[in-house]
Amino acid sequence: MCYIVQPTYDSGHRVLLIELIFKLILSSDFELPLCSCRMETPKSREILTLADKKCMATESVDGQLTRCQGAILKHEMMRPSNSVQLLVLCEDHRNGMVKHQCCPGCGFFCRAGTFMECQPDPSISHRFHGACASMLKGQSFCPHCGEEASKAKEVTIAKADTTSTVPSTLAHGPATPGIPEVSGRADSSLSNRSAQGLDASAVPGSSRAASLLAVAGTSVSPTVPQGAARETLESVLVALDTEKPKKLRFHPKQLYLSAKQGELKKVVLMLVDGIDPNFKMESQNKRTPLHAAAEGGYKDICHMLVQAGANVDMCDEDQRTPLMEACENNYMETVQYLLRAGASATHKVNLHLFYVVRSLSLKYKHVDQVKLLLSKGADISIRDKEENICLHWAAFSGSVEIAELLLNARCHLQAVNIHGDSPLHIAARENRLECVTLFLTRGADVFLKNREGETPPDCCSHNSKAWAALQANRRERDAKNARLARAEEKVLHSDIALGQERVPLPCVNSVDSDPYPDDYKYIPENCVTSPMNIDRNITHLQYCVCKEDCSTSICMCGQLSLRCWYDKSGRLLPEFCREEPPLIFECNHACSCWRTCKNRVVQNGLRTRLQLFRTRKKGWGVRAVQDIPQGTFVCEYVGEIISEAEAEMRQNDTYLFSLDDKPQDLYCIDARFYGNISRFLNHMCEPNLFACRVFTTHQDLRFPHIAFFASENIKAGEELGFNYGDDFWEVKSKLFSCECGSSKCKYSSAAMASLQADSTPENQQQPSASPDTSSSNSPSSPS
Repeated sequence: MCYIVQPTYDSGHRVLLIELIFKLILSSDFELPLCSCRMETPKSREILTLADKKCMATESVDGQLTRCQGAILKHEMMRPSNSVQLLVLCEDHRNGMVKHQCCPGCGFFCRAGTFMECQPDPSISHRFHGACASMLKGQSFCPHCGEEASKAKEVTIAKADTTSTVPSTLAHGPATPGIPEVSGRADSSLSNRSAQGLDASAVPGSSRAASLLAVAGTSVSPTVPQGAARETLESVLVALDTEKPKKLRFHPKQLYLSAKQGELKKVVLMLVDGIDPNFKMESQNKRTPLHAAAEGGYKDICHMLVQAGANVDMCDEDQRTPLMEACENNYMETVQYLLRAGASATHKVNLHLFYVVRSLSLKYKHVDQVKLLLSKGADISIRDKEENICLHWAAFSGSVEIAELLLNARCHLQAVNIHGDSPLHIAARENRLECVTLFLTRGADVFLKNREGETPPDCCSHNSKAWAALQANRRERDAKNARLARAEEKVLHSDIALGQERVPLPCVNSVDSDPYPDDYKYIPENCVTSPMNIDRNITHLQYCVCKEDCSTSICMCGQLSLRCWYDKSGRLLPEFCREEPPLIFECNHACSCWRTCKNRVVQNGLRTRLQLFRTRKKGWGVRAVQDIPQGTFVCEYVGEIISEAEAEMRQNDTYLFSLDDKPQDLYCIDARFYGNISRFLNHMCEPNLFACRVFTTHQDLRFPHIAFFASENIKAGEELGFNYGDDFWEVKSKLFSCECGSSKCKYSSAAMASLQADSTPENQQQPSASPDTSSSNSPSSPS
């Protein structure tokens, strides 16, 4: 943490601050700083502009500070240490910097007066102030080279006319690099400050008070607080002129605190004494006194700060301006004053409209203020830390008039925040019926999901009016989509399972003239075509002795699975690990429990209504005909169980699915000739299904059932799919590319071309250090 030493402080203040700095350094166990006197950094146009192309050096002579006004020849910046701001210097002070004549602690030059001098070499001398020595573990060291300070000697050098300095009390902080001299106001009514006799860097003591009194006069009446407030200003300034506060000294923090507490007299007193009105309070997110005054609605204090040179567009660490503070706290007179004083409503960093809309819509819904800001060109697309735009806040408060203003200004209705919520999600969650209705009439997507998989109707209570409106809109759109689909789709088969499943599985095609696929045999359970020697001996089964529905922790089958992972609805619990799913042992025919116990799901077969349909780019696919909640069992991967040796002999490996996730698989399922609906599931880089190994009628670990569960909430009409894995695509990417359409797709033609261009031959030959275990769950989609 760096404290900037203001040149108006007396030596006692400076010593206290420097001691505090090094106490902080000592308490943090920092290494001793070494100077950077001979280092240069690239030039900065901003620093040059702020310095007005004049030298920024400050000479310290026995506690008295003077500012150099010499011209700059070289624009590169220098400083004696990282704790000092970067400076642009005249040639004389550049030479002094190189000779280590600038103190690394305070940044002031030590070329005349009394100071410490360290001489590690007869030809080199390092100068610094005694209070600026580096402290470590109770010892002091030279802040230039790190030599023990005890070796340095105190020297006194008479002041010589070596610089073009201008003696001054420097009442307005020119020794603080990066803070500009006071310039004219952005508002035309405040632009003639030089004519009013106000020079914040040269008017000391009571004459400065007289200048501030002139500021409060009739010449700037469009911006001066009127009535009693103006009388208060004049009385305060007259009193100040009488009190002669030239000898008073204040800490800059006091200006912030007094502005926050509305202490007008103290604020003006400190401004007259030269306290920087743009001082940033480190402990308050670098807020300025103008932030504090605007937050409290102290318009007269804001006026005096602005006239003393306060930057009306200064941002704190959260990019908040004084105008935002006044808006959020509903001090409309202060808002209007700041706008007239030149506060920007166009610069993105200086005014975020969502702060204004949030405060106005949450409290008083001042439509006129929003109109004013929009007329000044406020940016409606600015986002807060959670990426909310102003339309999110209008929806949150139910400000339908403000929302309509924003929409008419082309605010993005489908914009989402970091949670994936659109303004319609927010309005639904807060039950803002008028906003919901407005958004729906403007075309808001009622099916849009947030990161939790929720659509807007999922966000609100089913008893609310907003939910009723959303459901009506959804039914209307569903009916419209169904009408369009029926007009285009041809039903090729009413049930491809031929009645072998509990629910029919229709096949439709609205893409081309291909008939439904019949080049395989549909089977609802795995089959074998050669002896497999599966252990189905009932006496080898581990079983439970539960008397009811296996809802207690003593269930042996649940213990085999670590716990029972199904809830009462037969869905996986939310805490079930989908990335590395454990084995699931369902209750079997050796158990004492009922056939309807909650630990029997996969063995009950397919119960979700699905549909085989023709896709536009991926051949056949499977989609949901009903909503499928997260954790629901969807279907089992069914086919012919074959050995690994048999699999290697078969030419078509498109439908192979390994039964184990070990590098050397012993058995797999081939759904090429025998299979069910799952053989048509396509690959998805962002899948909505995941596979889990489940045991039902036997517990032979070599032959688990491969069950697919919903990894998220799936809506009716959505295609189903799972991730085939990297090993699959290492082979198949040479033949075809992925068409899943995900923004995170790794195997599309574009992604593969980019990967090939970036990779090197050496990298292509090296095997992966961490093989993808999901490759064992990787059949291919048929065309």
